[in-house]
Amino acid sequence: MNEFDESRLRDLVPAVISVLVRRGADFASAEDAVQEALIRALQLWPEDPPRDPKGWLVTAAWHKFVDAARAEASRQRRELAVDAEPPAGSAPAGDDTLRLYFLCAHPTLSSAAAVALTLRAVGGLTTRQIAQACLVPEATMAQRIVRAKRRIEGLPLDQHGDLATVLRVLYLVFNEGYGGDIDLAAEAIRLTRQLIALTDDDPEVGGLLALMLLHHARRASRTTPGGGLIPLAEQDRALWDTALIAEGVAILQTALARDRLGEYQAQAAIAALHADAPNVEETDWVQIVEWYDELTALTDSPVVRLNRAVAVGEADGARAGLAALAEVDADVPRRSAVAAYLHERAGDSALAAGLYAEASHAATSVQERDYLAREAARVRQAVGS
Repeated sequence: MNEFDESRLRDLVPAVISVLVRRGADFASAEDAVQEALIRALQLWPEDPPRDPKGWLVTAAWHKFVDAARAEASRQRRELAVDAEPPAGSAPAGDDTLRLYFLCAHPTLSSAAAVALTLRAVGGLTTRQIAQACLVPEATMAQRIVRAKRRIEGLPLDQHGDLATVLRVLYLVFNEGYGGDIDLAAEAIRLTRQLIALTDDDPEVGGLLALMLLHHARRASRTTPGGGLIPLAEQDRALWDTALIAEGVAILQTALARDRLGEYQAQAAIAALHADAPNVEETDWVQIVEWYDELTALTDSPVVRLNRAVAVGEADGARAGLAALAEVDADVPRRSAVAAYLHERAGDSALAAGLYAEASHAATSVQERDYLAREAARVRQAVGS
């Protein structure tokens, strides 16, 4: 590491935690020690980067762990930790990073706790950075991380984990928010790239990375300068990042070639069809409906059925979309918004205006609420009510 690169430094964190745990440190103490070493590295490395960054971090974190152990009440355990101090030299090449992913996404953790712990232990972010990115007070995030570590206290790194849970947590990180000095979408992409190498190019990991890249490529066109929501049909496609789209499509094609279809590959395929279209009218809606059929078979998700109804409406007409929507439960979020859109296209503007207003009241974000309220006003003005 000739030049300081904070993201490359954070890449080392899970492997260093794993080394400490393998040497006898419990997970919580190891994670705390690595955080202290990481902060020290951020202070020193810009001016004086080490020749062996991982070895530097392992040595510094181990000394932090030993120092902490010495301050503990149990003298005997502290002495054992000191006796086990490893010899100086290069750190081992192998690590347990994949197992650390599994531990941080353990099923006993809530989604919020798993996201926080993954960003801290695998991503190497500080508590302040995670709090800013997730738009919560730092004290709240610190408590969340402490509770998460207590929850998994005593669980061994050797325990087999569920890759699907890890992917779900990474997608939650991707969708978490954009605040502070860390972009969580970019951080999720970085961690998923790392995960691909650890899972022997599992097609679903590739599918998730492709999905993130294809969504991230459209980011600049999704909001107005004031933060207002811009729907897909109205986005300026000249703002889409064509390099990210090309990379996402290439990764998706490699994943699909393995012939083990999963939900993230199917979602990425839908995103790729949107990215490939020059405008909404020339979108291949028939093929998108076919991918939603695959996705429905894989997940049986009401949200997927809701999105499928939109696609059916574009492919076969608004009446067909409304027929597909009839199969979606009334309490599914955003159902009223979809119904409003389809009824307007079917020519029933008065009903659409009321449904837009209903959807606005039920919206969970300010952006979505304001957009739907504007749609309700627009349609009401058009019908003269």
